[in-house]
Amino acid sequence: MIVELGHFALILACLLSFIQGTFPLYGALKNRGRLMSLSAPAAYGQFFFVAISFFALMYAFIVSDFSVVNVAKNSHTLKPLLYKISATWGSHEGSILFWAFVLALYGAMVAYFGRRLPKSFHVTVLAVQAMVGFGFYLFLLLTSNPFERVFPFPMEGNGLNPLLQDPGLAFHPPLLYMGYVGLSVTFSFAVGALIAGRVDAAWARWVRPWTLLAWCFLTAGLSLGSWWAYYELGWGGWWFWDPVENAAFMPWLVATGLLHSAIVVEKRDTLKAWTILLAIIAFSFSLLGTFIVRSGVLTSVHAFATDPERGVFILAFLFLVIGGSLLLFAMRADRLQPGGLFAPVSRESMLVINNLLLSVAALVVLFGTLYPLLRDALTGDKITVGPPFFNMAFGFLMIPLLLVMGLGPSTNWKRADLVGLLGRLKFIMLAALLATIVIFYIVDGGEIMAAVWLGLGLWLLLSTLFEWAERVKLFKSGFMARIIRQPRASMGMSFGHLGLAIAVIGISGTSYWNLEHQDIMRYGDSASIGGYDVTLRDTDGIAGPNYTAVKATFDVSRDGSTITTLEPEARVYMTPPMPTTEAAILSTLSADLFVVIGEANNKEHTEWAVRLYYKPLQLWLWAGVAIMVLGGLISLSDRRFRMGAPTRGYK
Repeated sequence: MIVELGHFALILACLLSFIQGTFPLYGALKNRGRLMSLSAPAAYGQFFFVAISFFALMYAFIVSDFSVVNVAKNSHTLKPLLYKISATWGSHEGSILFWAFVLALYGAMVAYFGRRLPKSFHVTVLAVQAMVGFGFYLFLLLTSNPFERVFPFPMEGNGLNPLLQDPGLAFHPPLLYMGYVGLSVTFSFAVGALIAGRVDAAWARWVRPWTLLAWCFLTAGLSLGSWWAYYELGWGGWWFWDPVENAAFMPWLVATGLLHSAIVVEKRDTLKAWTILLAIIAFSFSLLGTFIVRSGVLTSVHAFATDPERGVFILAFLFLVIGGSLLLFAMRADRLQPGGLFAPVSRESMLVINNLLLSVAALVVLFGTLYPLLRDALTGDKITVGPPFFNMAFGFLMIPLLLVMGLGPSTNWKRADLVGLLGRLKFIMLAALLATIVIFYIVDGGEIMAAVWLGLGLWLLLSTLFEWAERVKLFKSGFMARIIRQPRASMGMSFGHLGLAIAVIGISGTSYWNLEHQDIMRYGDSASIGGYDVTLRDTDGIAGPNYTAVKATFDVSRDGSTITTLEPEARVYMTPPMPTTEAAILSTLSADLFVVIGEANNKEHTEWAVRLYYKPLQLWLWAGVAIMVLGGLISLSDRRFRMGAPTRGYK
């Protein structure tokens, strides 16, 4: 009964999304107040019904209702409760329903928090949001019904992919979806502005917090997924340029550019057309990611194996949304004339360079991701584009980006003196250059690019601290009061840049100076790596709720003194049958020691395959990303975003 209630609620949510996307919009175009008044209640109602639908599916997973096809394919009675819940969005149908749920949640948030927006514009934004939702509701009801029944139903389910049965993967998709779908709001604001034919400082102030919120969720989701890959997959890496990783990374790059270009619109009344275009492209990449993951056209360890016919529906929807919005952009572009002018050397110019580099980087990632598909379709050749291409092409673009990021915050608006700017930052530049040279010469076995990247990270770190010190007039009378009075958006910017600098330093260390050791070890054998001595003491068989495992015990010592004990596991899940590894990691500020136990090498189980990794500065990467998210949240708390901006010219 609850399953049927969820299905019926989904149909009602679909109907309400259609009403919300049509009648109020017509009322806004014809200035009919009664029709416009339907908008917010429809948004609240749509969210209410899709929430019922989503939690009905979750209930079916929790109680293991195997009469539901989706539950039978992706759950099992022995699975822990957390993974029964996470299986709700761990399947194809459930993930699309979760997408619709989050989309409706954002629509309800816009309806409530956007009450101060001009009425007609508010209605238009909600209408666009609803029509996007309508497309996903149709996709669910016509091709991917999460409530489909099966009879006779199995007594036991197939279970969820064991790789997804991990706390990191339980929370990674919701965070990522909150970011993915959050960009739908910026898209709706962009299309609403095109329909109104007006983009100004008020619009930029309205769209920035929504972009920032989506950016924070995307950053957190990407980092959590990367962290999961690092400790769960057992290969010691945190990024592989997998197509699904790329699908989430591309909207993050464009959203980062959108954040910066919206600042220019708000401060200088220029870059209007470019900012609107970025808002459209950012959400377009989110839809493209959906197509990549769920169409089956690209192979990925993350992708859902689904019927390509569903991909045809998504592809048609993608062309409709992207093509329609770009057509509207082309028709209204002449109304988006820039206002303020700026010199070639100015903060505006730095932000333009920032935008161009991020956009080109996103296109490079897009090309590398889709090129194998295009090559296969045109010539039949099967090829892969791997990390070497992405690392070289993407890294080449990031070098000037980091240089500009160090200059931008210290550059004046409208017009700046380049000679004076370089003069103020000369000691910072000299310190970063000397650090690069010193690192290159003192690190045994180091590479020149490792020194370059560490130098760039240090450059951004020091220049960010220098700009902050200048802004608050550090060590001058009353500097503490000035620190407290700093706008939170400015504080958030400093934290964001500081976090990126720390992350770049971490990426440099773990990418260029990591060590790997593979060995067959007997009890009592030791292996050395990164100054650590790792000794295999013993192994023990253990039983989990839905798996069996071998847990190994390793003593870790340094300079003859025991530091800690690490206990990695080699697991074999029962349903579905699949081996996995659970790495044991010793994290310090300087490096991670990463230990993985593999299969027994003999029948007596006295010899074991062991992999050891030494990952310098790995913790700096995670800390840097956390600081970036913190910076975004600090900016989001700025009261100016809650107060809004003047709305002259809007109705």
